Amino acid sequence: MEIMAYLASVLIGISLGLVGGGGSILTVPVLVYLFGVPPLLSTSYSLFIVGSTSLIGAIRNYKNGLLNVRTALLFGATSVTTVFLVRKFLIPQIPNQLFELGDFQVTEPILTMALFGVLMIAASVGMIKDNTQSAKKAQRQGHSFFKLFAFGTGIGLTTGLLGAGGGFLLIPTLVLLLGMPMKEAVGTSLLIIALNSLIGFAGDLGHFQIYWGFLLTVTSIAIAGLFLGGLIGNYLNVDRLKRGFGWFVLVMGAYIIIHEFI
Repeated sequence: MEIMAYLASVLIGISLGLVGGGGSILTVPVLVYLFGVPPLLSTSYSLFIVGSTSLIGAIRNYKNGLLNVRTALLFGATSVTTVFLVRKFLIPQIPNQLFELGDFQVTEPILTMALFGVLMIAASVGMIKDNTQSAKKAQRQGHSFFKLFAFGTGIGLTTGLLGAGGGFLLIPTLVLLLGMPMKEAVGTSLLIIALNSLIGFAGDLGHFQIYWGFLLTVTSIAIAGLFLGGLIGNYLNVDRLKRGFGWFVLVMGAYIIIHEFI
């Protein structure tokens, strides 16, 4: 099981290297189901792993001219603030016993994973769909400050509550709302993910006992996967891989929901 867990950690980096998102969707399930990390702590670990891996990816894209720093900082300002506030002040207040559904006791771990399953299903739809026509329409229509603020806050809440970097939300937002070319959106999303995740993790310091040896090992493996993903992307059809990964995420999301409640 531990070998499977470390192999799955490579997939986290590969997905980030290929499509700029989706890695965080794998991180929490891998930590919870394969490494046995408690769900709430796994959201914290996920922030560090995905944030560190995304930062390396962002630097690579910046060197290749595929990163819009100004957009990343402007768009990320709202989401970063939201993530930090959620991790610093909201997460520590969540009780273990939440509420009852008849005779079924809904606890924090169950709800965390169930929400994550819903998030995975929602993310899979964006990965499977072809957004080419929507992107062209977005380029003609432009965008508004209110939309940017709303999307930034929503992504910040998602990242803060569930430890997901939000790449599956960011890339469609950058492409469809801002009309950004896909390759530039991938690079830009990585910087936003890195800022969101690492600052969110900083908000966790003092709330959790961090096992740095384990965390740095998994992070290093994910970073290796990032470079491997970059190499794979030079030889394979990324759009097809993205759709295939989307179907995999859909199945995993459904499994998690069923697993937690049955």
